[in-house]
Order: sequence, then C-alpha cells, then structure tokens
Amino acid sequence: MIKLTVSYPSGEGTIFDHDYYAGSHVPLCNETFAPVKTEIEKGVDGPNVAAVTFYFESMDAMQGAFGNPKMGDVMADVANYTNIAPVMQVSEIVG
Repeated sequence: MIKLTVSYPSGEGTIFDHDYYAGSHVPLCNETFAPVKTEIEKGVDGPNVAAVTFYFESMDAMQGAFGNPKMGDVMADVANYTNIAPVMQVSEIVG
C-alpha cells in the first residue's frame, strides 16, 4: 500500500479555505486519482494548516493517477483555496 500525503504548512500571510478544499478540491482529486481511501485533516496544533492523504494499492497505481489528463485541472484548482505551496510525502505502508 502506498500513501501520498499532501500537507500545507502554516505561516504568516497564508490563506486556506477548508470548506472549498473538502467540498470541491478533494472530490476533484478523488475523481482524478481513484484512490483506495482518502483522509482529510484540518490542522489544530502543529506545523500544518491542513493535509490530505490518499492511499493507493501500489506505486504503479499512484503513478498512473498522476498521468490522468485531469491532473492539470487538479493543479490549477489549488489557487481557488490557498496560497500555500503544498508539500508532498510518498510512503510505503509497512505495518
């Protein structure tokens, strides 16, 4: 199982629309990526204002998701909810 986490670090002058993110952007990602499971986080305490985790059966499945023609729509939509540059972490679930 492969886990892709996209986090949004908090900082001075940053904006983030949680409602748009959960109601529009993440559903667009799910439609584009077809992950096995998705988790949305709203930061309460810590370095990130928000994060999302997508789970994929394999690295090939994740890479295939990134090759979807709608990926450009996903990337263009980021400006609709934040001015934060997202940080991505790809991990293999081992336990």
